[in-house]
Amino acid sequence: MSGNVEERMNMGRGNPGAEERAAGKANVEGDAGAGVLEAGLPAEPEAYFDSLFEDDPELERVTVSIRERGMPDISVAPGYGRLLTLLVAATRARSLLEIGALAGYSGICLARGLPPGEGRLTSLELKPDYAELASANLAAAGFADRAEMIVGDAVSSLERLEREGRRFDFFFIDADKENYPVYLEYAIRLANPGAIVAADNTLLRGRTLNPEKQGPAVRAMRDFNRAMARDPRLLAAHLPSYDGLALAMVK
Repeated sequence: MSGNVEERMNMGRGNPGAEERAAGKANVEGDAGAGVLEAGLPAEPEAYFDSLFEDDPELERVTVSIRERGMPDISVAPGYGRLLTLLVAATRARSLLEIGALAGYSGICLARGLPPGEGRLTSLELKPDYAELASANLAAAGFADRAEMIVGDAVSSLERLEREGRRFDFFFIDADKENYPVYLEYAIRLANPGAIVAADNTLLRGRTLNPEKQGPAVRAMRDFNRAMARDPRLLAAHLPSYDGLALAMVK
């Protein structure tokens, strides 16, 4: 994760409703062969759909590592993590850039979409201890040889990548919210034609929609959301589930 951790935790959490999802999982029981749902379905749509999937020990291990170290539990929501894997695979992306690594949850989701033995994930992370844990979790998931971690200020790292002439097929933005518009501009400049840009926490737990909220992170997110919708260089959509996800293709 890159940027101010406290701001990210307070202004936009990527994985709300964990208790609801756990309760939903317990309430959905399948008939041994037919997978028939019985009484007690989750009340929330996200919890319901999350409950349909098998447990993911690899990602659960990442979540446990976050809690053991007292880090903010703000990884991408499970449903959006699965979507990242699907999008990387569907678009046949080979070069991935993640802005904000935290403990490697989203990085694992992204890397899972790469074809076996091909492609590379580059992650930008501000905090050295977070970067170390993310690298360890990616290695434990089998992606050590295809994961590159760059530690430091994300904007400075993006400037360096641009100077080096690096280009990417897929971007995932999940870092400090005040810099989302800056990260979007760099993503467009570093994109191969047809590259996908995804960004988490676009609703900031409802603050984006509240006219009384006028802090710098909220204003920046509104600018980012508007740019995703209106920039002529992009073909975009906004998804309102969980804490919001923006998706765009660079033309």
